[in-house]
Parts: sequence; C-alpha cells; structure tokens
Amino acid sequence: MDIRRPRLPRTRAGRRRLVQAVMAGCVLALLPATWLYVSTADRLGTTADAPRTEVAVVFGAGLWDGEPSPYLAHRLDAAAKLYREGRIEVVLVTGDNSREDYDEPDAMRTYLTRHGVPGARIVSDYAGFDTWDSCVRAKKIFGVDKAVLISQDFHIRRAVALCEAAGVDSYGVGVAAKHDVTWYYGGTREILAAGKAALDAVFEPDPRFLGPKEPGVTRALADDR
Repeated sequence: MDIRRPRLPRTRAGRRRLVQAVMAGCVLALLPATWLYVSTADRLGTTADAPRTEVAVVFGAGLWDGEPSPYLAHRLDAAAKLYREGRIEVVLVTGDNSREDYDEPDAMRTYLTRHGVPGARIVSDYAGFDTWDSCVRAKKIFGVDKAVLISQDFHIRRAVALCEAAGVDSYGVGVAAKHDVTWYYGGTREILAAGKAALDAVFEPDPRFLGPKEPGVTRALADDR
C-alpha cells in the first residue's frame, strides 16, 4: 500500500501562509472559550458568596446504580446548604429522564429530601437533556427569571452563559471537585462544548422537548410564603 505523507509547502511564502492558517484556526477555536470566561467573570462564586435568590437550579451529572454520582451529590450538597442557610427558597433539579430506567430528577429529589430540603421546595424538570435545554426550560416552562446555578467549577461558566442567553439572570456557584480523571475529562470536554454553547446562544434553538408551561416553581414559592 502506497501511503503518501502530506507535503509541506516548499516556498517560504507557502510555509508562512500555512503557519498563518494554523494560527487563525487556533484563534477561532479558542474564541468560544474566551467568550465564556469574559462574559461570566463577575457572575461566579462559592456558596458563601451566593446572593439570596428565590430559585437555585441544579444540573444533572449522572447516576451510579440509581444514585447521584459523586459529582452530582456535591452539587446537591451545595443546594441543600444554601437552603438550610435561607439563601434560596426552591430548588429546580433538571436532568435526563429520556428512558424508563434512568431518572436523574427523581434521584436528585430523593437525595435532597434526605439532606433536609422539603419535597414541597423541590421542583423537577425531566427534560433537561443538556445545559441549553435546562436553561431554556427554566425560563420558558418554569418561569424562572433569576437563579443561582449550581454545577462543578469546570462547567459553571457555560451554564451561566447559556442561562443568561436564555433570559435567566444567573449567578454561578462552582462546586470544587477532586482533580481526578473525571475532572480532567470534564475540563477538556468544556473546551469542545464551548463551540456548541456559542452556537446555542446565537441561534437559540428550541430544546429537544419544550412542552406546556408548568407552575411548579410559582406554586412552591407561593406555598413558602
């Protein structure tokens, strides 16, 4: 088999153009990630910094044998802490329930109730299939105008940027995590996901499933008062 290697330009001008093209490609690839960092710079903090807000949104992060994964459990712990401290009134848990044997929102609800959050203060979004879908549905379906968002530190910038684009005034709580293989994978994935996030923010596609408006958040807030 004759495998031919790609040939580099022979002339100095050709090599210069190749270098310029590679550099331009790198700049374009990094623009979405730069947008995420710049647009969310003043909207991030810890649970200690989180402003008092009616609603917190917790994004799904996988289940292990039907229970929240360690990463998801850390997000839920942060939400429970904010509730116990009176910084939030309602928790909107948003995740994947696309098949019968996989139900992130119900697992998240069960975990929160075990950690002191009353069931009446938890609202479930069963069609949060990705970050953009969760943000749009929080605004259009559940009527959330302002929220504290809770996720890992490597994901929270994208969550804040997308929820802002969807019309939700957002403050992000980035939960620290052990720098293990999952953390490095998540950080690398975010670089790639930044491009899709930029496209979502510009073109504002409809979520995979939108459906009718749901009064859960409004009802929970009214009951709390």
